[in-house]
Amino acid sequence: MVERRVTVGWAEGLHARPASIFCRAAAAAGVPVTVKKGEDGTPVNAASMLGVLGLGAEAGEEIVLASEAVDAEGALERLATLVSEGLDELPETV
Repeated sequence: MVERRVTVGWAEGLHARPASIFCRAAAAAGVPVTVKKGEDGTPVNAASMLGVLGLGAEAGEEIVLASEAVDAEGALERLATLVSEGLDELPETV
């Protein structure tokens, strides 16, 4: 299992538009990815808008991205960058 811990960089947290951007990036990653809030949170499918919104992740809180896929390292790194920098658009590199 590969994991990346990242602090949410969007001012509004993982809500509405940022969650949509994140979910689209997770779906396009090419590997199954889960996300959970903090160390003890319940993991949800990172491509699921309802799951991600249900986390209630606020700006400055830590989330954990994880995948058991063999090629997950690069995908998790790109998703971590997206979240930590609070990008406004889906980057072409995802």
